[in-house]
Amino acid sequence: MHLHPFELHRPTTVEETLRLTGGLAGGFDWLAGGTDLLPNYKMHLNPKPHLVALDGVRELTERGPGRWGAMTRLGELERDPAVARDYPGLSEAVREVATPLVRESATLGGNLLVETRCFFFNQSAPWRQSLGYCLKAEGDRCHVVPQKERCYATFSGDLAPALAVLDASVEIAGPSGRRTVPVLALYDDRGDGIRRHHLGPGELLVGVSVPASARGRPATYQKLRVRPAFDFPELGLAASATFGEGRLRSLAIAAGGLETYPRRFDELTAPLVGAPLTEARARELGEAVRKAVRPVHNTFLAPDYRRKMVAVFVRRALARLSTGAVS
Repeated sequence: MHLHPFELHRPTTVEETLRLTGGLAGGFDWLAGGTDLLPNYKMHLNPKPHLVALDGVRELTERGPGRWGAMTRLGELERDPAVARDYPGLSEAVREVATPLVRESATLGGNLLVETRCFFFNQSAPWRQSLGYCLKAEGDRCHVVPQKERCYATFSGDLAPALAVLDASVEIAGPSGRRTVPVLALYDDRGDGIRRHHLGPGELLVGVSVPASARGRPATYQKLRVRPAFDFPELGLAASATFGEGRLRSLAIAAGGLETYPRRFDELTAPLVGAPLTEARARELGEAVRKAVRPVHNTFLAPDYRRKMVAVFVRRALARLSTGAVS
């Protein structure tokens, strides 16, 4: 399928990028790895008249201990022995993204801001036209939950949950300066599949940082999908825990692929800190997380099955963490 015409811009600094985007009429998209954006453009899904390529912005590729620029390629993270050693859960999540070939192009920032997905949206233009367009592209109603106010497209990144359980933060640059927020604060839990994050007009994701206290913290990531490679998550669950004297010192669980935004379940994990992690407590926690999530029927696997697998994944993750199966 042909692409709509667009103008490509190639800035080289963050400051130049922000000046440029402040003057673009008609809207623009950031072009990072392009592994999701360009297929969507071929499907004629909300194309813009301007694309701003970020591969020439050097600051976005810079890396340091516990920090990675937003344009860091996932293949680089996958091969980095320091990532595997210090952040095993993040390393697992990176390996679960798509295929090796895609990971050579896909970026850290791109995965955090990947487009939400729905099988009524991610289709060709003739398919969408035959059914009737949806809220997320050209239409005025949602086909998943029939109404005209809210889009239920699902958050489809893998790395946000894995970074969330490590207390990661993101740096954002914009016309008003720079700010740093926790990674999950990037997403709008009161929004929907269209208004999905808290980036303001012209704001750019610059990098991701993990605190020194998270280095070496045991963590794991599990992914549910139809095919064992390539597919976006139907459920992605990350967990991190530390133990001392047979009791939990810390516990964090986060999930994506279920709702319009990734979530961390501190209100459910906090009561377990300070207590031994028994099989019964792990089962109760799994059931509590299962009851807390609200997937809808907009992906290939049924919502009830995805919710059941939440409880299964929680138990599996806690078993791995308690037995030292991750380091």
